[in-house]
Amino acid sequence: MVETLPLPEEGYNLTHDLADRAIAWINQAKTTAPDRPFFAYFAPGAVHAPHQPPAEYVAKYQGQFDQGWDKLREETFARQKKLGVIPANAELTPRPEQMPAWDSFSPEDQKILARQMETYAGFLDYTDYEIGRVVDAIADRGELDNTLVIYINGDNGASAEGSLIGSCNEVMNLNGLNLTMADNRRCYDSWGSPETSPHYAVSWAWAMDSPFRWTKQVASYLGGIRNGMVISWPANIKEKGGLRSQFGHVIDIAPTILEAAGIPEPDIYNGIAQKPMEGTSLVYTFERGAATTPERHTMQYFEMLGHRALYKDGMMASAFHNRLPWINAGTVPFDTDKWELFDLSHDFTQARDLSTAQPETLKELQDFFLVEAEKYNVFPLDDRFAERADVTLRPGFFTGRKHIEFAGNMPSIPEGSAPSTKNASHTIDVDLMVPPQGAEGVIVSEGGLTSGFSLYVKDNKLTYDYNWFDLERTSIAAATPLPTGKVHVRFDFAYDGGGPGKGGTGTLYVNNRKVGQGKIPKTVAGRFGVEAMDFGKDLQSPVSQSYQPPFAFTGVVEKVVLDIK
Repeated sequence: MVETLPLPEEGYNLTHDLADRAIAWINQAKTTAPDRPFFAYFAPGAVHAPHQPPAEYVAKYQGQFDQGWDKLREETFARQKKLGVIPANAELTPRPEQMPAWDSFSPEDQKILARQMETYAGFLDYTDYEIGRVVDAIADRGELDNTLVIYINGDNGASAEGSLIGSCNEVMNLNGLNLTMADNRRCYDSWGSPETSPHYAVSWAWAMDSPFRWTKQVASYLGGIRNGMVISWPANIKEKGGLRSQFGHVIDIAPTILEAAGIPEPDIYNGIAQKPMEGTSLVYTFERGAATTPERHTMQYFEMLGHRALYKDGMMASAFHNRLPWINAGTVPFDTDKWELFDLSHDFTQARDLSTAQPETLKELQDFFLVEAEKYNVFPLDDRFAERADVTLRPGFFTGRKHIEFAGNMPSIPEGSAPSTKNASHTIDVDLMVPPQGAEGVIVSEGGLTSGFSLYVKDNKLTYDYNWFDLERTSIAAATPLPTGKVHVRFDFAYDGGGPGKGGTGTLYVNNRKVGQGKIPKTVAGRFGVEAMDFGKDLQSPVSQSYQPPFAFTGVVEKVVLDIK
């Protein structure tokens, strides 16, 4: 269960709120114990999808991506070489043949595709600003010189879940479905606003991963795993602007912090024996002139959704799994995967496959992958995406229960913890107390703008609305007014069957009398989004276009009973 919080004010953005809270934590820690060091972990949800920056940040980038992703990638590559952040002999890898070229789209379609990147760039700019606020707060306290700041730019590579054309409702993609370009065009003016849950097209992700191959999910290649990192500690790192190329991994961060702080790795914590940390401290790279110091993290496995790789002493074996990252449902065979071999010490971007020239080396690294994967519980390999991302499939307190009674004043339940009404016939029975002047408001709802359902009263009529990814909406309203006093209402859904995501018939009853019926053509098979099941209100974004949240019920919701048939 989650605490019921007040709705945010107009203009609220999570990234700003998280920055405020990080600053408040730092100030509290240094005020309470000024002589003690502080630890702060600031991990904004940005620039993860949905891309929802303030509108003024999007406006700053209007027209700056009209050249398209192919040209943008070349421009980025040139800047990287000019800055010296990639080797002078690095090769720009070509666009995968499975991704469309920019010129394959019409000017009309290019307009909405460019808007996707303008929105992302604005979100990135805004996130940098908020991170800067946190750093400035440390500087304002006079602590920046003696503060170790580790800034990791991203998680995995740029995200490829947005489909080949992007999406103004990423939740639909997470359910294994894709919007059309016509669907996207209708979102042009609102792209990035709270009314959308947008993500950019796959080829933008590829451009953002310049000069590497592929994108997030594809752990076979550096485009799916490599991120920039900046470490600052002026009191102890004397070399300004130095570059380091030793291999490092995110599991090296905790050992780095412990060594820098002079804290030994704990063997026991709160009476519980700890597993040894698997990373390697990066403090050895902090010394002036350490650019040529031999690396200490010499072997690392990678695996995500079947794509896998093994790094060892500058060599990398990579297996591309044939499930494309924007195909979000289903599975493909593993025995057809092709392994490649790269010498990263001479081939920064994995442009030249050495598997034919050095088969013994490839076999050695493949064997090391099997050992490491067994050691770290990678097996069995599982390449499903939508099926694994569906939070409703995870076991919880309501798993297997067919009859559930809720108090009318229940707090919100996150979708992953709530009982699922999807892909099944079900009934919602509710006991209400309606005052003499009547009542209105939400009785029970789940989901929001991305998709969901809501049972509510408006204009004195009991109504059930179903939102199918903001593309198809069904409203079933009672033909007669809701009586006052003690009232029993019921919504009955008869599922058509024949597989997941099918339609069904919804029927409304008031005091056991049928008052409305309608056909719901399609239902959501997997997940509604990131919102909750609410009782007596609809918090966060509204399921229905007929009201604004929270639209709290002005009578009393005494009891809600859910029967899943």
